[in-house]
Amino acid sequence: MKTHPIRKCFQKGLVFSIILVFMVLIDFHVIAATLVSKVFSVNVLRGAIPEVHFMTYVHILFGIWAGWSASGRTGKTTTRILHGLATGLTTGIFIALFDLIMNYLIQTDTDVRRYLSALSFESMNYFLLNLGQMGTLLHLCLYTSTGLAGSALAVFLRSDMVQHAWQNLKSNISTFITRINETLPPFILKYGKYLVYLILLAVLLILPAQWGSYWNYVFGLVGLYIIAGIGLNIIVGLSGQLVLGYAAFFAMGAYSVGLVNAPDPHHLMWGFWLAIVIGVIMAIIAAVILGLPIMRLRGDYLAIVTLGFGEIIRILLKSDLLTNFTGGPHGIHDIHGPTLFGRPLTTDSDYVYLIFACVALTIFLYNRLQDSRTGRAWLAIKEDAIAAQATGVNLQKNKLLALCIGAAFAGLAGGIFAARNQFTGPNDHTLMVSMNMLSIIIVGGTNSIPGIILGSFVLKGLPEILREIENYRLLAFGGLLIVMMLVRPNGLWPSSRPLIEKKKCPPIEEDSHVGEGVKDG
Repeated sequence: MKTHPIRKCFQKGLVFSIILVFMVLIDFHVIAATLVSKVFSVNVLRGAIPEVHFMTYVHILFGIWAGWSASGRTGKTTTRILHGLATGLTTGIFIALFDLIMNYLIQTDTDVRRYLSALSFESMNYFLLNLGQMGTLLHLCLYTSTGLAGSALAVFLRSDMVQHAWQNLKSNISTFITRINETLPPFILKYGKYLVYLILLAVLLILPAQWGSYWNYVFGLVGLYIIAGIGLNIIVGLSGQLVLGYAAFFAMGAYSVGLVNAPDPHHLMWGFWLAIVIGVIMAIIAAVILGLPIMRLRGDYLAIVTLGFGEIIRILLKSDLLTNFTGGPHGIHDIHGPTLFGRPLTTDSDYVYLIFACVALTIFLYNRLQDSRTGRAWLAIKEDAIAAQATGVNLQKNKLLALCIGAAFAGLAGGIFAARNQFTGPNDHTLMVSMNMLSIIIVGGTNSIPGIILGSFVLKGLPEILREIENYRLLAFGGLLIVMMLVRPNGLWPSSRPLIEKKKCPPIEEDSHVGEGVKDG
């Protein structure tokens, strides 16, 4: 049954107003205004309320978004614009009703914090643009006009003229690049990518010394999650095994380095390089112990078992029973870092160089594995395990190999993580760590190295940079996953492998003689 256009506009306006009301109830509208102020290079003290006009910008952007979404891609121009106007008006009416409630609470001096701890009189007045009753009327006019503007903007940008101009621009850029490639000598075309790698290497060698401690910490954390994400992608993306307890392998590497190269609790101090090798080996041993009994499981059953394994490891690390061995809930402190040619690597920039080198190593190994016979076997198992087994692929052996290699990458990342922080504890290896690593693959793109890098920066780098939203990380995290599943289900930077394989397979041409014979018969 087709929904009436007016009813659809009413529903969209209701949805947008509910989202905005929810933002106010958790005090996120102040955070949104603070983020807008950063765009204009205005620094706002933590916990302070920005200037009122930044909240006005938030209202304008939200109204334009509502009008844009209401304007369809097809249909008459006037109808599409009227849909945006109706959606903006509906949003404005519901927001105005909410404004009346807030004005009543302010006038009656009701203690809202008894029910909503994040909401205060200052934040409610700020949402009303400090205008009181006049803010209600202003919101109604503002959302109606911005809804109209958003739909008009959508109609213009989706028009044939703009789309034709955009296609011409892309065609001109493609032609320009083709002409440049034709004029370049064969030597540059053959070895040009190595020149790009050399330039990238030079940049990566120079930048960490110029960034400072904070940016080195952020990019170091992103690099560690890239290593772990590539390892998990081997398990999930290539072999198709849904593992939810990946943080357990990360913990194996971290605790191995801590136990072997820290004064307490065992006073071993064997050195970082030996410790990191032990950490990788322990992660592989854990993968074998986990993998042997569960290789016949798949799907939800495999996910639940690995989830339980990860929680068992975390609980054991946190238990008082193993305090004398693992440090218990307090973790392991004063973990010593690596030394290279007699020089200790202690600064943040030193660890960034080490992490970048390990990232390059994992990318190289991943590319070699992906293009090998083993990688093809993994992909075959992921696509259809029964068909793969029928062609001679050993399911248990290849699935266990993928689990072990992925665990080794996690152990490597965990060991460096513990040495860089000089500490590791049970709270560093919770279920949320596994979810973050899995989400990196989902958001970035399965089987895509650029996607994993981009996903690591989005999920781990941005929250560190935007400290203002640290209390809303889980909210932003869930919202991002929902948007990704709706807008780009294949990830921000999906893998191009299916397209490459499609190009490699020539179309099957029908034999004209066979066709004639069939017709004659």
